[in-house]
Amino acid sequence: MSGEPQPAGGSALVPEEMARANLYALVGRLFYDAPDSILLAEICREEGEPAGEVGAVGVAWSALRGAARSAYPAVLKQEYDTLFVGVGRAQVTPYTSHYIPGNSPDRQLVRLRELLAQWGLARRSAAFEVEDHVSGICDVMRFLVLESRPDEEQRLFFNEFAYAGCIPFFDSVTGSVSAVFYRHVADFARAFFELEKTAFEMQDL
Repeated sequence: MSGEPQPAGGSALVPEEMARANLYALVGRLFYDAPDSILLAEICREEGEPAGEVGAVGVAWSALRGAARSAYPAVLKQEYDTLFVGVGRAQVTPYTSHYIPGNSPDRQLVRLRELLAQWGLARRSAAFEVEDHVSGICDVMRFLVLESRPDEEQRLFFNEFAYAGCIPFFDSVTGSVSAVFYRHVADFARAFFELEKTAFEMQDL
């Protein structure tokens, strides 16, 4: 997406919100392309659970860190291409509109572009990925957090696009026989999204 979001009004985000933004950035980066040695080292260097999380997120994070320690970038690149690029057709499509029932992918993409236009966001001219790529959806959620957009706005986008499209995608990755490192990525991403879902639901109480 074009533009680099900053906290609204120049104010600093509370640590919990910055942690949310960073996790969306990490998930988006991992599904945009295979991690290089620098990113793998950063994942391994992070001690404990992200943002002090415990439970499913903490367990999945520990498993991802363990997988990163023994990973080789060239092998991960091959795994990424096998899963998400492929020859002719990818084993697992990373375009989330494919997974959302009720609307055709084209209609879902039109709706997504309308929302992005309202926020002044657009796909970079050099980008090959369509806006509903899972990494793009994570990028939008990161933008909403960094911009301190209203909770209702974040919740609506999360429910309609992030949760509805990404959870089935994560499950497809986990179920693929070609997923080794990326099974851990999908498990961690799913746990994080489920935590987000619970947090948004608690706002209604």
